Amino acid sequence: MSDPVLSVARLSVDLGGRSILRNVSFDLYPGQLCALIGENGAGKTTLLRSLLGLTAQRSGQVLIDGAPADQRRALVGYVPQKIALDPDIPLRTRDLVQLGLDGHHLGLPLFSGRKKTLVDQALHAVGAGAFADQRVGELSGGQQQRAVIAHALVRQPRLLILDEPLANLDFGSANALVALLGTLTHTQHIAVLVTAHDMNPLLPVMDRLVYLVGGQAAAGSVEEVVQPEVLGKLYGYSVTVLRHGKRILVLPDLAAEEVETGTTSHEPHPVAGV
Repeated sequence: MSDPVLSVARLSVDLGGRSILRNVSFDLYPGQLCALIGENGAGKTTLLRSLLGLTAQRSGQVLIDGAPADQRRALVGYVPQKIALDPDIPLRTRDLVQLGLDGHHLGLPLFSGRKKTLVDQALHAVGAGAFADQRVGELSGGQQQRAVIAHALVRQPRLLILDEPLANLDFGSANALVALLGTLTHTQHIAVLVTAHDMNPLLPVMDRLVYLVGGQAAAGSVEEVVQPEVLGKLYGYSVTVLRHGKRILVLPDLAAEEVETGTTSHEPHPVAGV
């Protein structure tokens, strides 16, 4: 196997005198898609900022292609969770993608055949060719998501990070985006890290899982991580893992018993993976 694109080793981060991440470790290789799963407050944002070289760690290290993350930012494509695109902005999809090449320079961008080729390749990779010349403010939510992924891909990164890309998408758009991410992982031979609250939509395409609870993580394959003893240790109380069709639910033991017996008088609240 080749060397990991991303290597996180015993990463611990403190913010404002509080311990946010504690001894988080995992590796991600080319051609692998990894889901980073955790509820609000679990430490996902802090971990992403550490991977992007924006937050200092108390201990441990983050390496991208064997060097510290803050020295390898050019190798990372990043798609943030919230992207505000003014519906009136006179910017086409292809213009937005080209900003991935020119946006870090001052002054007007210089056009070249090479840049056009890179932009066209990124648009094609995400299936955005049909709306390449359409204004970004007129695109649907799913189309906008593809456009910003192309923006992140145009510099041909080794690692693509997407923060909650499925949020606010309808069921069909979310499924289509998951399929696209699986395709990109293998056709581009890059490492892809996707954050989410729910692992289920990503199950068909993910190779690795980082399950984050209260700043601590379990990492590995789905079968290795989604086990009662592993997740129970993270949560600090006993949990049951239920598999129903193609879905996985992780429930506190009492709620799990109620679901199985049909005796619950209220909607159970899974701790993750609904």
